[in-house]
Amino acid sequence: QVQLVESGGGLVQAGGSLRLSCAASGTIFFTIAFMGWYRQAPGKQRELVATIDSSDTTNYEGSVKGRFTISRDNAKNTVYLQMNSLKPEDTAVYYCNAGVHDKLYRLNVYWGQGTQVTVSS
Repeated sequence: QVQLVESGGGLVQAGGSLRLSCAASGTIFFTIAFMGWYRQAPGKQRELVATIDSSDTTNYEGSVKGRFTISRDNAKNTVYLQMNSLKPEDTAVYYCNAGVHDKLYRLNVYWGQGTQVTVSS
């Protein structure tokens, strides 16, 4: 089993910055295949924010390109999301996920519990 624990959320004014972290722990046999951040605003569906794979290839949702940066530290099994120039519409619960192969190389996807990000205008 793998556990994901997010941290770094909070309240910030528009134009400010926050850095989210998500650390994976548990039984991890191989380099984590991919890690990502999603968000869910009240009354809306969960949406992808950014992903990063084991080759450090990244993908961003259009509205965060140029403002958010995803990165990872494989030695720490941790993914980060640096969020700059935050806007009120970025307010949401942010979730991280990770694709982890078990000892039989079957891919399992795990989710964190979420961290609240609130951007005031």
